Amino acid sequence: MRILHTMLRVVDLDRAIAFYTEILGMRLLRRKDYPEGRFTLAFVGYGDEDSEAVLELTHNWDTTQYELGTAYGHIALAVPDAAAACAEIKARGGRVVREAGPMKHGNTIIAFVEDPDGYKVELIQRS
Repeated sequence: MRILHTMLRVVDLDRAIAFYTEILGMRLLRRKDYPEGRFTLAFVGYGDEDSEAVLELTHNWDTTQYELGTAYGHIALAVPDAAAACAEIKARGGRVVREAGPMKHGNTIIAFVEDPDGYKVELIQRS
């Protein structure tokens, strides 16, 4: 068994795809409209779905707002240099909500960015 994808519901699919591809550097792997169900699915990731876990972005055409809830945490990405990743994300127009630094009660260097729908993405520095 392996993890295939994580699904996020997004209000503006084009804006979400732009964030994950242009700001975080993922690729749009596939996108399909389901007119009878009034939704669109888009899959983004760093590698192909046959070997990598990816994100499924679900856009329900008639929904204009979501509440993130209190159970959801974040998506985590490994980066070689968290401070450099934050600088690059800011330069691309992304929003850094916690600058790179040691995690509370630990030594691991982390940072957090936020996507256009308010989902948190943790950057974990791995050398």
